[in-house]
Amino acid sequence: MPFILAVFCVLLYFWFAYFLERTEFIKLIVLYSTLFFLFYKLVLLLKNHIVILTWCAFVFRAVFILALPNLSQDFYRFIWDGRMVLQGFNPYLFTVESFIKNNPLSIAQAHELYRGLGSLNAGHFSNYPPINQLCFTIAALFAGKSILGSVVVMRLLIIAADFGTLYFGKKLLKALNLPVYTVFWYLLNPFIIIELTGNLHFEGVMIFFLIGSLYLLHSGKWAIAAVLLSCSISVKLIPLLFLPLFYGWFLKRNIIASEPNKNVSAGEIASSLRLHNNRFKSIKKLIFFYLIIGGTTLLLFAPFYSEAFLRNYSNTVALWFQDFEFNASLYYVARSIGYLFRGYNEIGIIGKAIPVLVVVFVGIVSLFRKNDTTLTFISAMLLVLTFYYFTATTVHPWYVATLLMLSVFTNYQYPLVWSFAIILSYAAYSSSYNSENLWLVGLEYAVVYSVFIWEVFIKKKAMKVNP
Repeated sequence: MPFILAVFCVLLYFWFAYFLERTEFIKLIVLYSTLFFLFYKLVLLLKNHIVILTWCAFVFRAVFILALPNLSQDFYRFIWDGRMVLQGFNPYLFTVESFIKNNPLSIAQAHELYRGLGSLNAGHFSNYPPINQLCFTIAALFAGKSILGSVVVMRLLIIAADFGTLYFGKKLLKALNLPVYTVFWYLLNPFIIIELTGNLHFEGVMIFFLIGSLYLLHSGKWAIAAVLLSCSISVKLIPLLFLPLFYGWFLKRNIIASEPNKNVSAGEIASSLRLHNNRFKSIKKLIFFYLIIGGTTLLLFAPFYSEAFLRNYSNTVALWFQDFEFNASLYYVARSIGYLFRGYNEIGIIGKAIPVLVVVFVGIVSLFRKNDTTLTFISAMLLVLTFYYFTATTVHPWYVATLLMLSVFTNYQYPLVWSFAIILSYAAYSSSYNSENLWLVGLEYAVVYSVFIWEVFIKKKAMKVNP
């Protein structure tokens, strides 16, 4: 039975990779729903056979190896940036449009890449951090004149990162006395295989460094963990959200050693005793932890540094708060209310308030929630990132990957549900106008919010009443 399901998955992934256009929304939904059902059954049937699940994860990814991404155009920008760096140009200082006008022959296949990425992407500066740029450059080094060759190189890097996540994820799950098979809710999920391996989104590389950092932190190796966390930030900026949470980790973990009845592992108690003999040492280590992260991140950005870089990069990041809108939830509600009073440019007003709300929420979780064990710390990370995406103006499907991986170490399943429901957002690409169907967006979030409210509020309250 599992073998038949796996073979069926391979056939469906092959169809998905080579015979699907993102405008074919009905076909997309049918394929994805079938794959999701098969994935769910496979994990349950083979949860005691980790090696077989691992081989399935590899084979399903290998199907995509020669396919061009069919749900995203971002890979054209990845190739462009990598070739820019390899030619000695700073990718943060030029838009594609401006560069191609003045240097049309400097980048191989420049006009083909320009047509592929589209005018919107071509008109903005790159926002991909330095380790992302390193991956792009590796692709340019090995396949500098082939778009498909560059895709294959980047895909191999992402697949390698996924199996690095498997390595650290399994070790962390074992250390926390959690079932090891749960890592496959991430690794075998068609959402992850399609969005990361298929569409070449580098969230997978960021997650590899993030989970590696968490494992090392759990093991008491906080200095190396800080280096890996800075690498994660240097792939995608999103782990910056988690930095304030380390206040609870470093300054409150001494509680663990003094409460022997607390439900924590022996490794955490040993780590707590090593790290926190007194409050002064805790503060000192917290400061050094932040300094290592800051210093390593600055070092990685240093080759690209200039005043123009700071200006271009900050302006580009600001677009995600004050210009871009896609698949939002609470923001769309606030925007609709704002239209009743002003009628235009709501993102210019609401977008400025969102970062403030997120900072306040992260501060509250950091200061008033006990984030003093690995499990509570990861739950806090999940909660903070969920709040950010619930309030964001733009939530592309691949953003949910980090939530999904963090949820592996918790009892929360709303990220798993979201990884299925978010496919509805691709309805926006079913026409040439790329316009969203807000009914489908509403359906997506109705499902996600229902599960979220049930798990976080109703179910938890019921457990407290009836322990």
